[in-house]
Amino acid sequence: MADSGSGFRFHSFLLGLLVASCLPGAMCRFIVEKNSLRVTSPDSVKGTYDSAIGNFGIPQYGGSMAGVAVYPKDNRKGCQEFDRFGISFQSKPGSLPTFVLVDRGDCFFALKVWNAQKAGASAVLVADDNDEALITMDSPEEEGTPSYIENITIPSALIEKEFGERLKKAIGIGEMVNVNLDWREAVPHPDDRVEYELWTNSNDECGVKCDMLLEFMKDFKGPAQILEKGGYTQFTPHYITWYCPQAFTLSKQCKSQCINHGRYCAPDPEQDFSSDYDGKDVVIENLRQLCVFRLANETDKPWVWWDYVTDFQIRCPMKERSTTKNVPMVSSNLLVTTADWLDIQKIEKCMGDPNADSDNPVLKEEQDAQIGKGSRGDVTILPTLVVNNRQYRGKLEKGAVVKAICAGFQETSQPYRLRLMNAWRTMVVAGKIRLLTLQPARILSVGGYVNALGLVGCNSKEMAIPPVKPMDLVDPRSIMELVGRIPATAVHIQHVC
Repeated sequence: MADSGSGFRFHSFLLGLLVASCLPGAMCRFIVEKNSLRVTSPDSVKGTYDSAIGNFGIPQYGGSMAGVAVYPKDNRKGCQEFDRFGISFQSKPGSLPTFVLVDRGDCFFALKVWNAQKAGASAVLVADDNDEALITMDSPEEEGTPSYIENITIPSALIEKEFGERLKKAIGIGEMVNVNLDWREAVPHPDDRVEYELWTNSNDECGVKCDMLLEFMKDFKGPAQILEKGGYTQFTPHYITWYCPQAFTLSKQCKSQCINHGRYCAPDPEQDFSSDYDGKDVVIENLRQLCVFRLANETDKPWVWWDYVTDFQIRCPMKERSTTKNVPMVSSNLLVTTADWLDIQKIEKCMGDPNADSDNPVLKEEQDAQIGKGSRGDVTILPTLVVNNRQYRGKLEKGAVVKAICAGFQETSQPYRLRLMNAWRTMVVAGKIRLLTLQPARILSVGGYVNALGLVGCNSKEMAIPPVKPMDLVDPRSIMELVGRIPATAVHIQHVC
């Protein structure tokens, strides 16, 4: 299960209770995504343990991180800023990164990690205070969600109470506790194509999480379309809907939030059930976006979905109280400008009649897909990214998601040009280039290092490149041309409180 640390925050109406519930006749199955945690010393704690990946920050998918665990003498729950106690976790030059161990309780999981990050921690381990199965640490979802959540960039993991006590005991007697966090098997990598899906929503009025999702959609559009056009990935968008209990289908709340007589619902963006956008408007736009994808996919151009949804976010934002009467008109205009070959009549036929007292085949399929299958649990967190049937955990950010997708390729077949696709503008010179994961790359040239901004690599790797003239990369096509000059053999890509 997922928890923010202070319990779930539900919407004011009954529909909110169904966010984390199952569809009729189905069993809920939330799978906690885990990574391996290996203690290499001391012998008293040595071994491999499970830990639950936090649903914020940036896990290092496809890689691992070694460090030394510390347990602070003060502020052991991490609910206050560590500098108030004169505590710093900043690693000294040449030393291993610091993994801070904190106790669960009293504040949001995310706040603990944020305070440790500001003090210099490279990762955070949260020791559970209950003898229970691992849960997913989530960020708070209520109104006024703190903005620091989007600034968390270090990985975090929840560990079991008994294991936490053993770590504290070893640290307490002066032992050096060496820990290795390993995400290499967190995403399956069976073949040369990655299948991934994004569970999203056309509603942009849900606080920090919606803002992060909108930013991600705009940033990731370019890489997503390059990957799809190259045949490296198969992307599928999904939309979460809920049902209204039959006893309430004639209520004002259900009528304003649902279509097809209560079968498919979304919470009202403003929760006032009377003005501006209603929940049913969100459902209808979700349905339209699904049909855009279906038609585009049938014509072998699935990447067009990214054009439509990002343009819709710009032209018809709900948070600006655009009138619902404008939505169909804006959508029709967008469909014409996005791709004039998209048949609007076919899209309308795909959408069906929202007033019909019957199932909508498209939305029924979406509700069925919410139920977990195989290694993927039920989708209960919005937004949710699924890579190779495994739910992604962490910040929804372009570089982090590229890394997770990289980790999903079979090692011997991963497309090596992935590592340069985010280099929108940089300079290349003769010599050696070292790609540092999610960090600016540095190109070794005569006279020292030259910054190469924006390069994203899946692994830290030094590779030789042939002499080329300095050049500016201003678009993906230039990037692809550059990659063609690099020998393939030289690159190995690979609850809130």
